[in-house]
Amino acid sequence: MKELRRENAHYRTKAKEQEEAAQKALKDAEETTTKAKADADSRIIRAELKAAALKAGMIDLDGLKLADLSKVTLKDDGTLEGADALMEGLKKDKPYLFGQAATTSHPGKAPDPNPPTPKKATEMSADEYAAAKAAALNGGK
Repeated sequence: MKELRRENAHYRTKAKEQEEAAQKALKDAEETTTKAKADADSRIIRAELKAAALKAGMIDLDGLKLADLSKVTLKDDGTLEGADALMEGLKKDKPYLFGQAATTSHPGKAPDPNPPTPKKATEMSADEYAAAKAAALNGGK
């Protein structure tokens, strides 16, 4: 009977140790997860602020190092709260960091609505045909 009690006490001690180890592992995992989420949120905030700074016309993104980022938070939907106010504050306090507002589109020349149509060989004279043939054989030179 004493042997069974000792064995039972041994198993209870082992179970308690295992439970403590599991609790410690759970706590460590939660801390690691929290730290990873904070790091990811910080990276997202910095990336979104860079985009907002470029949109606001910031000349050099090193100007973001002067900003107080504690007022900017990441919402659950992934958008930033306080970024616009931060950019307006920077524009007011440090206008030398900003040039004209940048856009992401570059309007180019519109395509010609009537593209040139190639002349048919049957509509060319013999001299025009010979010149076009020579140009085509020389690579258009």
